[in-house]
Amino acid sequence: MNHDVHLRAIVSGNARVFGQWMAACEPTVRLSLRSFARVVDTEAVLQESLLRVWQVAPRFVPDGKDNGLLRLAIRIARNLAVSEVRKLRARPAEADEIEAALAEEDAPPAAPDPMLRRHIADCREKLPQRPREALDARLSNEGARDDDELAATVGMRLNTFLQNFTRARKLLVDCLKRAGVVLDQELG
Repeated sequence: MNHDVHLRAIVSGNARVFGQWMAACEPTVRLSLRSFARVVDTEAVLQESLLRVWQVAPRFVPDGKDNGLLRLAIRIARNLAVSEVRKLRARPAEADEIEAALAEEDAPPAAPDPMLRRHIADCREKLPQRPREALDARLSNEGARDDDELAATVGMRLNTFLQNFTRARKLLVDCLKRAGVVLDQELG
């Protein structure tokens, strides 16, 4: 389907039509980020890329090919993901690595490290209330509900929820590092 039928209204600043375009195109943009899922927060990259599309839409000039704005969104998302990878000095996963990781998930879990569990629990308890609520909502949800719903369950707006979740992750990582946990080895 050519989503450029919405282009004129989006370029003129119609937020409702942009929302419809986003709802239709978001799965495609999300799928384009699949190879980055193990190394960057693809949800944050997706949100940022859609925001940037909205910001540049008034200056967008179609090239005559179908789905120009969608192609722009994918390019923006992938460029943001690459920038995040560079910041982390990581690399995106190849398709065979993704399949291997999925196969590992089906394997019986290794015996948990009790010291690591204790450090994680201690660091989680040190998180400020709102970031901890966002983290707990995501973890207990196990991917069953989208972030809009999770944000509503903890009484936050979506953007606030995402900011709190990102803050919780950063604080948790910092705390674990201070506790001497070498995350590269643990996440191996």
